[in-house]
Amino acid sequence: MYAPERQQEILRLARDGGRVDVVSLAEEFQVTAETIRRDLKALDRAGLLRRVHGGAIPAGRLHFEPDLTEREATAAGEKDRIAKAALAELPTEGTVILDAGTTVARLAAALPLEAELTVVTHSLPIAARLADHPGIQLHLVGGRVRHRTRAAVDAWALRAYGEIRADVLFVAANGFSTAHGLTTPDLAEAAVKRAAVAAARRVVLLADSAKHGQEHFARFGSLGDADLLITDTGLSPEDAAAIERGGTEVVRA
Repeated sequence: MYAPERQQEILRLARDGGRVDVVSLAEEFQVTAETIRRDLKALDRAGLLRRVHGGAIPAGRLHFEPDLTEREATAAGEKDRIAKAALAELPTEGTVILDAGTTVARLAAALPLEAELTVVTHSLPIAARLADHPGIQLHLVGGRVRHRTRAAVDAWALRAYGEIRADVLFVAANGFSTAHGLTTPDLAEAAVKRAAVAAARRVVLLADSAKHGQEHFARFGSLGDADLLITDTGLSPEDAAAIERGGTEVVRA
């Protein structure tokens, strides 16, 4: 296969899957990793792909924010495993903050009936899931609600998080990496996430491995701000070890 044909196929795979990685492409096309890196560099220069750690994403994805329905359907099995593993991080008693995010929403849905916790959230879908839970004292943070994520943002939300201290925050991110930290497409949501991180004694990041290496417009912290990352086995042991060297424990569910 000639380089232009291979690059066209790489572009198709990236657009279909949302991301491609160097190792998998090298195996699929039976070429060296360096050849794939040259292909990605050429596609990046052409404005067709954007190179990220370990691979590439479609051009324009840096500013792309899928709606809630699309996000709920993406990596559903991985998110379920992450949510199940996150149950072990719940305090026996105390206060938790649940950030807006589909993986965090799966954790909310999995909370056992015998759980007795104070839960604070700025996510309307999560609040709706927990409103009838018999053991949960639910506090809904207000503010302007973003249509795309159903999350409250802006001054009311920031003020509320500035007035509390929680035992654990379960936070979501659209992208995470040691180089670029924790990112999300929207500045207002990033500000609320940053305030929630400051309000918690312990921060647990719930993010599937496809988000590793992705970089979005608004940065709300470094990866080291998370005490623990719970992800799936799509994150390689080598990448997990690199993250742990930065001070964040990693669980691959």
